[in-house]
Amino acid sequence: MLTLYHHAFCPHSRFVRLVAGEYGFDLRLVEERGWERREAFLALNPAGTTPVLIDEGRPAIPGAAIIAEYIDETHGAETGERRLLPITIGERIEVRRLMAWFNDKFFEEASNPLVTERIYKRFMGEQNGGGAPLADVIRAAKTNVRYHLAYIGWLARTRNFLAGDRLTYADLAAAAHLSAIDYLGDVPWNEDDAAKAWYARVKSRPSFRPLLSEWLAGVPASRTYVDLDF
Repeated sequence: MLTLYHHAFCPHSRFVRLVAGEYGFDLRLVEERGWERREAFLALNPAGTTPVLIDEGRPAIPGAAIIAEYIDETHGAETGERRLLPITIGERIEVRRLMAWFNDKFFEEASNPLVTERIYKRFMGEQNGGGAPLADVIRAAKTNVRYHLAYIGWLARTRNFLAGDRLTYADLAAAAHLSAIDYLGDVPWNEDDAAKAWYARVKSRPSFRPLLSEWLAGVPASRTYVDLDF
């Protein structure tokens, strides 16, 4: 069985969990609070960030992009039409481009500041950066969400899925980040019907169910979070 060191609201961890769900992998989940800098976890990933995948007998696999590539290299060929990284060079480039867009750019500009300020800081000690959320950081991140949502809408209007005709890593990366901040009610779905319709399709997939069933004590989910027909 594969073991995933993760945090329930880490967008990158959510991405890996969606990938595993699509492929039908059983994951043993181990919650990790990266800001605590546990020595045992740093031995697996000196960067101290989630997610980290453990496949027995092999080195620890850190980071969403590396995990995605590892899964494709070890299992992709056997999944046929369900493969989340297509086989043609042009398609693979586009999927990787969009996967990086969401896992790097969207994360830096929107999902990470929102999750950090509104969730992680609740559990961080002062020595680890905890404290009251910073209103200006939240405001800037919510503004950035609007621009990214518009881009998703443009992609959804011109393609069946974000990177082309079928579901890929690109869709799961975008949906993972959106799901983390949708829990907080920070996605203005009324601004783009195409993005909303695309997300509703992805959110309705069986791989999404475990994510939608998770709740954070003291932080209620938004109305749209679990509603498949929002």
